[in-house]
Amino acid sequence: MRIDLHVHTCYSPDSLTSLRQVAHWMARHQLDAVAITDHNSTAGALALHAQLSHAVIVGEEIDTTHGEIIGLFLEREIAAGLSPNETVARIREQGGLVYLPHPFDRLRGLRMEETELQELLAQTDVIEVLNARVTWTEDNRRAQACAAQRHLAAGAGSDAHLGAEIGRVYVELPPFEGAAGLLTALAQGQVVGRISGPTVHLGSRAAYWIKHMQTVNRR
Repeated sequence: MRIDLHVHTCYSPDSLTSLRQVAHWMARHQLDAVAITDHNSTAGALALHAQLSHAVIVGEEIDTTHGEIIGLFLEREIAAGLSPNETVARIREQGGLVYLPHPFDRLRGLRMEETELQELLAQTDVIEVLNARVTWTEDNRRAQACAAQRHLAAGAGSDAHLGAEIGRVYVELPPFEGAAGLLTALAQGQVVGRISGPTVHLGSRAAYWIKHMQTVNRR
């Protein structure tokens, strides 16, 4: 099966992709499943999971005090602004997986210092070895090398904020059930896909400002 482990929807502040559009692009790009990982929200993931439980992992990309962490297989939202250690603890309380996105992307505005990153890696279940929105190929390669060196499961995702990006990167792996099943399947998985290119960031910035102006006008 094919799964994109990093997808955003209109429940993120910088995406306009509706849940209906997610399903459309999944079918168009022949994906069997996605992880919905909106910024600091599980609302969209829970809503789509209620419609497509077999094809949606409930996730959240959480802003911590030192960078971003994704929780997979969540039951409820985890608050932003906690330390990485506390965020990991909240993910574990729900039986979720700790997924480390784009760990070496030099252009991310919110990223971890080396000391925090090394500490977090010891608590990580899955490291993202290919993120389609990482501009520099070398940054993805560093993640691949890190996963191999630490014997961590290798994940991958489009980091889609626009519908057409969904499925740009995915993992091809055996069918699985639940968090433990995903870890087992990733050990046999193959990462497939290509970089989206820097222009996709213009789309997410535009989505952010459209939403911002809509909020201002409502006020």
